[in-house]
Amino acid sequence: MAVLPIATVGDPVLRRRAREVGVDELRTPRVQRLIDDMIDTMRHAGGAGLAANQVGELLRIAVVEVTADNPRYPYKPPIPLTVIVNPAIETLGDETAEINEGCLSVPDLRGTVERHVTVRVRRLDRDGRPCEDIRRGLTAGTFQHEVDHLDGVLFLDRVRDPTTFTTWAQFDRHHREAFVARARALVERVGS
Repeated sequence: MAVLPIATVGDPVLRRRAREVGVDELRTPRVQRLIDDMIDTMRHAGGAGLAANQVGELLRIAVVEVTADNPRYPYKPPIPLTVIVNPAIETLGDETAEINEGCLSVPDLRGTVERHVTVRVRRLDRDGRPCEDIRRGLTAGTFQHEVDHLDGVLFLDRVRDPTTFTTWAQFDRHHREAFVARARALVERVGS
């Protein structure tokens, strides 16, 4: 397993839609190794998720995981390691929430994005088995963020108010406390 270089904003691979992966291809040693490398890369970078095109592979595969000790996202509810292959997201209800997001491919920049509060995620797991999950709150936002990557969309594209852009240091200094309070209230209300 290896830590892979992460493509950053401006790299054309981040703006291309990733292609679906067939079950036979998914089960190949090359793709299974890629998934392991993506997990290592996400964990090494302290991310909550990572899409294959962020490491230069145009495959509809992403990994998501939030641990209680994640230094970048201590306010996010835990998400067990989840591999999502060929995901499709269905919004459930009209409720949205403003979530302050960052991205490993957009270093040191955050912005406020409106995300659906409840979504159904249909996907294959890393072995090719169909799965379906309901995700809520900040966790729903994380899954929407990763599926956006697979469609060639960055969180930058979803920020409606450019005055919400901030560096990590300024977020910590001026905005974290208020955002964390809103995030905790959302988690308490809808779960994860």
